Amino acid sequence: MERDYDVIIVGGGGAGMSAAITAADAHARVLLVDADKKLGGSTALSGGVYYAAGTAQQRARGYLNDSADALFEYYMTLNQYRVEASLARRLCDGAADGLAWLTDLGVEFRPEDLYASGVESVPRGHAALGNGAAIAAALEREVSRRAIDVALNTRVSGLVTAADGRVCGIRSGETTVTAGAVVVTTGGFGANPYLLHQHYPDAAATGDWAWYIGSSHCQGDGLSLGAAVGADIVGHNRGLLLTTPNFHRQLEVFVPGWLVYVNREGRRFVKETAEYAVMSGVVQAQTGGSCFALFDDAAKHAARPMAKYADAFAAGVLPLNWVTSELEAQERTGKVIRADTLDALAVRCGIRPGALEATVARYNADCEAGQDSMFFKAAEDLKPVLTPPFYAVEVRAAIICLTSTGLRIDRDAQVLDPRDHPIRGLFAGGETAGGVLGERYVGGGNSIANAIVFGRIAGTSAAAESRRND
Repeated sequence: MERDYDVIIVGGGGAGMSAAITAADAHARVLLVDADKKLGGSTALSGGVYYAAGTAQQRARGYLNDSADALFEYYMTLNQYRVEASLARRLCDGAADGLAWLTDLGVEFRPEDLYASGVESVPRGHAALGNGAAIAAALEREVSRRAIDVALNTRVSGLVTAADGRVCGIRSGETTVTAGAVVVTTGGFGANPYLLHQHYPDAAATGDWAWYIGSSHCQGDGLSLGAAVGADIVGHNRGLLLTTPNFHRQLEVFVPGWLVYVNREGRRFVKETAEYAVMSGVVQAQTGGSCFALFDDAAKHAARPMAKYADAFAAGVLPLNWVTSELEAQERTGKVIRADTLDALAVRCGIRPGALEATVARYNADCEAGQDSMFFKAAEDLKPVLTPPFYAVEVRAAIICLTSTGLRIDRDAQVLDPRDHPIRGLFAGGETAGGVLGERYVGGGNSIANAIVFGRIAGTSAAAESRRND
């Protein structure tokens, strides 16, 4: 039967554009559809960090022994083996090649910008010059260089199936377009409150604190499209939340080391400068699902932008939470809680008073000694809590960075049903695919690497499926 295209890609973010380019390079006739008025999706809005091991950038910095094997062991251990091992293996094996592919497309990942973006022993976070917008621009440029048809402002309402159950096209309103295979890369569902309640209750539980950093078009369309044709959905209640004091809706990934985090029992429970890859889970595990950031009057008046944010803050393009002017403004709103004594502060916050005083006493002694005896925070970050009045700010893990619930896939990005049978003609990648990203985000760039690696795999697999259906 004659069809309109060989491969249709639904969703034009990093995963979707990677799939489209790869399918076109495999000689497929490709249609790329996106609900937005432009391509790029959440990739274009991201920091542009890509997580990989065994890369040229690492070798240039002298890290000669990192490998996909080491990354896989780290990935599985951090997630306590509660991710699909075959998918994690495919991601780890393909990450370095995906980075090299982006580099060949013109994205610049400088060795000097390599950093430890998780809790790994070697740096694996590769920061793109120009952030995620540079990655999206390079991919869009490659899409335009190929004979790929692009349909923007087009929301797909359903998948078309043949009599044998094979997916063979899409519907958008009254229009049907046929294909040999369909790839669903619509991103996550961080902008859909209903699906958050259904699939990511930890995020939904933060109420009006919660906000999503990605595209407003991440409505979970891929979940509903896949479910309608029998796809299994996996990864319940998984995603990445970042901590926030709820001052304003501005992403501030790193917090200053002079803050002291205490729980409602009045105890420190984490190194305050711990990587965000693990911080959200630790904060969520505390009583009430939140903690308090403690500091004194001297710290408040000395609060300045961290070096990495200083230029943007000075230019007025980046508001920050932990600076004197903002803390004073939020004190007037009541979000910064003030008291003349630690006991009084504890009562106002609902913290056990005696324990808080003991915790601060030990912390101050550590500051004087120049060594954090509990969590080994760097000496330069140790600032005593001595000068009244004292302050506390409630902190929750409530910034939704990504959602990890998605369609079950195999290592070739083929979508599976609940019995692990392949749904012929249907593939998925990026946030739309479940089972790749686990309970713990392994490090900054995990999501972008997942999008590129499985986007390329899905494009290759879909093109091959289309040829089989000729």
